[in-house]
Amino acid sequence: MTDIDIARATTLRPIPEIASGLNIESEKLHFYGKYIAKLPLDLIDPEKVRKGKLILVSAISPTPAGEGKTTTSIGLAEGMNRLGYQTTVVLREPSLGPVFGIKGGATGGGYSQVLPMEDINLHFTGDFAAIEKAHNLLAALIDNNIQSKTGSIGIDPRTVKWKRVMDMNDRALRRIIIGLGGTTSGVPRESGFDITAASEIMAILCLADNLSDLKKRIGNIFIGYTYDKKPVYARDLHAEGAMTVLLKDAIKPNLVQTLEGNPAIIHGGPFANIAQGTNSVIATRMGLSHSEYVVTEAGFGFDLGAEKFFDIKCRSAGLSPRAVVLVATIRALKYHGGIEQNKLGEPNVEALRKGLANLDKHVENIKRFSTECIISINRFKSDTDEEIGAITEHAGKLGVACAVADVWAKGGEGAKDLANKVAEVVNRNDRPFTPLYEWDWPTEKKVETIARCIYGAEAVDYTAQAKQDLQKIKDLGLDNLPVCIAKTQKSLSDNPELLGRPKDFVVTVREIEIASGAGFVIPITGTIMRMPGLPSKPAAENIDIDNEGNISGLF
Repeated sequence: MTDIDIARATTLRPIPEIASGLNIESEKLHFYGKYIAKLPLDLIDPEKVRKGKLILVSAISPTPAGEGKTTTSIGLAEGMNRLGYQTTVVLREPSLGPVFGIKGGATGGGYSQVLPMEDINLHFTGDFAAIEKAHNLLAALIDNNIQSKTGSIGIDPRTVKWKRVMDMNDRALRRIIIGLGGTTSGVPRESGFDITAASEIMAILCLADNLSDLKKRIGNIFIGYTYDKKPVYARDLHAEGAMTVLLKDAIKPNLVQTLEGNPAIIHGGPFANIAQGTNSVIATRMGLSHSEYVVTEAGFGFDLGAEKFFDIKCRSAGLSPRAVVLVATIRALKYHGGIEQNKLGEPNVEALRKGLANLDKHVENIKRFSTECIISINRFKSDTDEEIGAITEHAGKLGVACAVADVWAKGGEGAKDLANKVAEVVNRNDRPFTPLYEWDWPTEKKVETIARCIYGAEAVDYTAQAKQDLQKIKDLGLDNLPVCIAKTQKSLSDNPELLGRPKDFVVTVREIEIASGAGFVIPITGTIMRMPGLPSKPAAENIDIDNEGNISGLF
């Protein structure tokens, strides 16, 4: 059965039943049909958040074979509930771009899914649409001010980097000229579109504490400079009020359910290589307020999403995970060991052992945060006992717990061993994590610390543009912000071709962007795609709907 077949064969519980399991009364819910509801922010209990047991799911460096981090997160939550540990899984929302492109949805797979998967993967509760509208409202206000003769504050259009966004893969919109058509149609200038998940508004929404904090952060968005070199922020255009109005419902997290009828909270979806790559602070706090354990995930490998989870999200929100589950697959390890993608299903213990160097570095990185690690082997049909044994033996030498998770085929039943090991670690570990760096360090020192300690780089090099950006950051008084390094997810280095555990490499910072609303700066390494294109055969070609409204082709 396909994912959508499995989902459709499941009898969903009405959402008030799911909420009652979290001790939330139905009168508190904001309903979006029978099976989806938004949760008001006054349901967050700071004391319970402080005492809650947070579990982070991360992964080794991603490969084309896929690691199944979301599937593992959902399966782990199912397994813990089966063992009597009240657990909620808290995840990001899917973007329509990948759904209709090549990656597919983000609701798990097989017997480890969140439901209703069609709704979640499509428009859901309109959060992405609201973020898109708020972002584009600011773009319209910027261009209107540039055009205006009476209300202009003198924005120099050459300094404006704020593009527009849409939640769709469309490479033709990456770089465009706007304002054509004469004097009544605006001032011509180069601009473009990013995908909605790459919007700073998305990053802001996922770090905000409440509506007031959201509005303040939006006002802090850096736009550019005036002709006389004065910095311009969104608050200078009086944009933050209207933009926050558009987000008044989007800020509320969404309650749905897993395949086995357990609670799932899904909210926000920032990129992990251009932003923090994790669900909202509000959603995580909501989960911790109403369940004993919360399982959440961070985007891509530990070097990208999880480092930002600790150093940005957790530092900003006062959160501290008690354990990290590191997802690995035998196929991915063989890929890092030099095996071509079309041969990953063939047994090859030698290549697997070569690929373990990548896993070793991620385990080492987890320990740098003074947090315990549990390796989760996401099982595939082609895995052999010898290959699984090689990883288990290696984990023993590292002094790290290890479990096989067969969650795609068996759901929570296939995660019981993993759940037991995770619960054991979580229940004896209540010490806070150790941050990698302090926010008040100079930007260069923060970047170098991450590059050397997490990536394994020999040094960091800065282009002339990046050096100018460093000076700009100092001039604007933003040197005390954390750094959110934009880097390829395919390698620990900034070169996607270097697999395994590369050494003796130099990370090159090409430029540094300012996301002062979100509260971080973004050193750019390599080429980061913010508006993906569709593949030669998009997933959209296989998606259809019949006369009764039944959708097919989603995965």
